[in-house]
Amino acid sequence: MENVNGDTLAAARKVVAVHINYPSRAAQRGRTPAQPSYFLKPSSSLALSGSTVERPAGCELLGYEGEIALVIGKSARRVGIDDAWSHVAAVTASNDLGVYDLRYADKGSNLRSKGGDGFTPVGPGLIPADAVDPANLRIRTWHNGELVQDDTTGDLLFPFARLVADLSQLLTLEEGDIILTGTPAGASVAKPGDVLEVEVSAGGLTTGRLVTRVEAGTTPFADFGAGPKVDDLQREEAYGSRAAAGLPAGAGVLTPELKAKLESVATATLSSQLRKRGLNNVSIDGLQATRPDRRVVGLARTLRYVPNREDLFTTHGGGFNAQKRAIDSVNEGEILVMEARGEKGTGTVGDILALRAQVRGAAAIITDGGVRDYTAVAGLEMPTYFANPHPAVLGRRHIPWDTDITIACGGATVQPGDIIVADSDGILVVPPAIAEELVDDCIAQEQEETFIFEMVKQGNSVDGLYPMNAAWQARYKEWKAGNMAPVGSADD
Repeated sequence: MENVNGDTLAAARKVVAVHINYPSRAAQRGRTPAQPSYFLKPSSSLALSGSTVERPAGCELLGYEGEIALVIGKSARRVGIDDAWSHVAAVTASNDLGVYDLRYADKGSNLRSKGGDGFTPVGPGLIPADAVDPANLRIRTWHNGELVQDDTTGDLLFPFARLVADLSQLLTLEEGDIILTGTPAGASVAKPGDVLEVEVSAGGLTTGRLVTRVEAGTTPFADFGAGPKVDDLQREEAYGSRAAAGLPAGAGVLTPELKAKLESVATATLSSQLRKRGLNNVSIDGLQATRPDRRVVGLARTLRYVPNREDLFTTHGGGFNAQKRAIDSVNEGEILVMEARGEKGTGTVGDILALRAQVRGAAAIITDGGVRDYTAVAGLEMPTYFANPHPAVLGRRHIPWDTDITIACGGATVQPGDIIVADSDGILVVPPAIAEELVDDCIAQEQEETFIFEMVKQGNSVDGLYPMNAAWQARYKEWKAGNMAPVGSADD
């Protein structure tokens, strides 16, 4: 087996990298692309195994991503998928390094954030492409000796042959060019002194471990041009989660404590407190539930359908379309909310996809359209909120169009990451930034209402009690402190 050497690096006229390709990474990022998207890394970013990489001075977030690299063996221009793999000479290990501190600077091109010298180590060994099944490769990454990434190519969003064929439709892939094929979940941040290792294997063949050592850069950025800049969002993206980044949960994150509080209060109370804050249009109306006995709290994921147009359904309705991508990337405890424009003349989800959402751990599905295979959907543990049953398939009225965008459902605007609270009384959309304060006020309101209920039960008039005047407020404080037996009126 050959090893990657200086000649290999010199032969690479371009390095093309894929953004998202592993389902595990798509689930972590909360988005599943319909088509592959790419960015270029300069060939000067290539490095051999055993090399060092600088975390540039002033930067905090040097991200690593173990990947499988394809080395093109013969020129490819407008090749088909069936022929594409024959244009690949070998596979090897790679590490798609980059600094999140500079992501903002180039509007998605990643030139500065991922194009630095040494930011694309590859090697050490080359596995001949004709000796392996591209759908049966394993990629593993170690960070200071700890295994942090371990995945296979068995269920890629975009198989390797498709990537080669797709790229070749517009640009010529030349001998020696390198394609980085995406990273699985588990990518994170390395610091000076850390050692990173990546290995690709197939059966008895292996590239060996690609070793890269991180060192601290000492030369500061010049005082012109974009300099390093980070915030908590970039830290979360770099580490993979707020918890991994050592960040507090913060607004917009449904912690177990916040979830338990929201589950403890009535939707009527939430609605009242939302109204006090001027939020009158946050209820998803007109739907029924397969499990009206359930109370559901979760973060929203969104899916939008547009009206059917036959030519567009041909291009967007089949295959791994937006509906299937949304179902297949919903995470534990999330709620998939569908915009169907209130169209009741067809189904928007059926038994198979609803079951898939349940298996993935979804807390609920909400659609302002119809449900197909109603009996089977209603038999699932996971609740589905819907307008009506309907036997027709999706394509009668809808095209699944896009995911994880702002949508309208049942008269309410829903954004990805909104908190949804649903039960037999209704469905509310809670802006995450106010959730903590809101639910604390709800708990306080329900304590007051428990007291009022007890007072009314004991024969007191609601006059001055509901709402409470100053005298009843004083009695309530005593009752809350456990110093008052709740009998008699406030005038006694």
